[in-house]
Amino acid sequence: MPVPADLPEPVRAALDGFVAAARESLGADLRAIVLFGSGAEGRLRASSDVNVIVVLDRFEPSAVDRLREPLRVAHAAIRLEPMFLLGDEIPAALSAFAGKFADVLRRRKVLHGDDPFAEARVPRPDEIASLRQGLLNVVLRLRQRYLLASLREEQAVRAVADAAGPLRECAAELLALEGRPVTGPKEALAAVAGELEGGRWGEVLSRLSQARETGGLAPGMAAPTLLALIALARALQQRAAGLR
Repeated sequence: MPVPADLPEPVRAALDGFVAAARESLGADLRAIVLFGSGAEGRLRASSDVNVIVVLDRFEPSAVDRLREPLRVAHAAIRLEPMFLLGDEIPAALSAFAGKFADVLRRRKVLHGDDPFAEARVPRPDEIASLRQGLLNVVLRLRQRYLLASLREEQAVRAVADAAGPLRECAAELLALEGRPVTGPKEALAAVAGELEGGRWGEVLSRLSQARETGGLAPGMAAPTLLALIALARALQQRAAGLR
C-alpha cells in the first residue's frame, strides 16, 4: 500500500525505503506495517517521531538482522520509532497497553499487508485504568518539571511544550470513552477544557500550542503556564474518575 501522500516528502521517501527493506528482509514472517499517531493523520511536526508497528509471525534473528541498517538510517532521517509485535501478542498488548492501542485503533494507516487491528477492541476497563494512570503520571511529571525547570525560562518553556502530547492524548481518550466523536488530540483537549469551570483555559491552551510550535513564550509566562497545566490535568483526572 502506498505511503500517505499528505506526509512530507522526506518522510514519505524514508518510509518507502523502510517498508521495502522490511519486505525484503523479513519475507513471509512480515504480516503488516502500520503507521499510527500524528503521522497517520498527516499532522507531523518537525520534532515528531514517526511511529509504526511491524507485525510479525516470528522474530527470527537471521531475518531481522538484515533490517538493522535500514532501520538505523530511517531512525536518523525521520525519527522512525518501530514496535515489533508478534501477531499472537496483539490481544495481550491491547490489554497491557490499553491507552496506546486505543490511539492506534483511532489513528492508523496500513503501509503493508492486511490490517491486523481491523477486528481489535481494547477492553473498556483496561482503557479506563490506563487513562487514569496516564493522567496521574502527567500530574506527577508536571510537578517535578515545575520544581526543576521553572527558574530557567528556556527549560520551563520546553516543559510546557512536552506536556502538550500527553495532555492531548488523554483528552482524546477521555472523549472516546465518553462515547463522543474525536477529531484529533488537539481538538479533543480544546473541547474538554472548554467544558471545564473557570473559563481561563483558552489562554492556557494558546500558550501550550505556542510553546510546542515555536519553542518560545512571552517572558515570565512559562512557570505560570506549568502551574495552570497541573490544574488542567487535575481537572481531567476528576472527570475521568466518573467513567464506568
